[in-house]
Order: sequence, then structure tokens, then C-alpha cells
Amino acid sequence: PSLACGNSMVFKPADNTPLLALEAAQIFTEAGVPDGVFNVVLGDGPTTGVALSSHPDVAKVSFTGSLPTGLKVYQAAARNMIPVTMELGGKSPFIVMDDANLENAVSASMIANWYSCGEVCSNGTRVFVHENVYDQFLHRLVERTAKLKIGNPLDPST
Repeated sequence: PSLACGNSMVFKPADNTPLLALEAAQIFTEAGVPDGVFNVVLGDGPTTGVALSSHPDVAKVSFTGSLPTGLKVYQAAARNMIPVTMELGGKSPFIVMDDANLENAVSASMIANWYSCGEVCSNGTRVFVHENVYDQFLHRLVERTAKLKIGNPLDPST
């Protein structure tokens, strides 16, 4: 939303998942977004995260992550009365009813759980399946999951 409203932004991804942010920055550059509009800063939370969320030139902090880390971000931002928006500890349920197209439901549940390596605030961490289609759903999910090729996300074959 920040970029869509014409604002510049600084994105600090989790220190163990920096590649997506760097790839996004490259895509924005290739799409013609001017330098300085979408910025990526890498580093750990206690050093880089605190420095960013407490900096007096920051107008707004948005954080997605755990409750304990969110508390630390909020405390750092409060030092300079910086407004904060948070998505903490998402436990978004994915619900499959008995009239669902099961192939679509399996595809959607896989994306809901594993998109962006699970680093999504709306990650479908719980899947509730109607008992009338549970066995069929589970069978198809296991079949499709077994075919996944796990590996380096930079390798196009994975």
C-alpha cells in the first residue's frame, strides 16, 4: 500500500529470508521504479530492526511476525512516537467445505501454506476439511506434496 500511495519505503526482511526482498527490488528496478523508492536493508532484528523502527525520520512502521518480536518493534517505535501497524502470529485457517472443487482446494491449500516459504501474514497454518471429503482431500494432498521438488529456491528446477 505504501508504494501504491506514492510513498518510498524501506523493507527489512527477516534475516534468514533476504533473497525474496532482493529479488523484489530487482523487479521494481527493471519495471522502472526510480532508485530510492523501494529500498532493502538487510540485517538482524536487534541491530538493524531496532535502528529502523526507532529512527526519527521514519514516518510509519509496518511489521509482520511473531508477538514477542512485534513487542520489541513496538517499543522501539514508541521511543519517537512512530505509528505502527502489525500482523502478529497469524493462524489463518484454510477451510474446505464438502462442495468444494477438491483439486482447486488442494492447490489453494498448498499455496496458502508454502507460498513465499511460509513467510506470509495470511499463511494458512491450519487446514480444516469437512469430514465428507477429508479422506479424498488428504489423499490428493499427499500425492501432490510427494511430487514437490525441494531444493535451493534460486534453482529454477525446484
